[in-house]
Amino acid sequence: MKNILFYSFAVILTGFGLLTLFLSSSVIFDLFGIRAKEGNYVLFVVWSNFISSILYLLAVYAFVKRNKWSARLLAISLLILCTAFAGLLVYAADGGIHESKTIGAMVFRISFTLIAWSVPYFVISRPLQLKVKTKQQSLKTK
Repeated sequence: MKNILFYSFAVILTGFGLLTLFLSSSVIFDLFGIRAKEGNYVLFVVWSNFISSILYLLAVYAFVKRNKWSARLLAISLLILCTAFAGLLVYAADGGIHESKTIGAMVFRISFTLIAWSVPYFVISRPLQLKVKTKQQSLKTK
């Protein structure tokens, strides 16, 4: 059961990373006419998503190899996204042209990345240790 959850997380993060890489690179490099379909996109948000997508894919590789730095990569991605979100809020408050769905998408992406960070952090970096008392241990404490 542990392996199913372990690899399910890796597949979900890979899918999200590849989707983000495709969409953000399509807007940045104007591929497949997606830039025109996106409307009033904010370029620094798209770049932060692009960088995060690369970090997601590297984190999946590290996660599958059970390297502790997978959590660090996702923490860096989280920092980049939070910084871009703060910039987006300032940009929007100053009257910058943006799509309202961008704010919701950033909240979702930050939440997803926070959850994604917690998995390798608690599975690899700081494994949860369940402390179960045996009968002998409980008798010793009495």
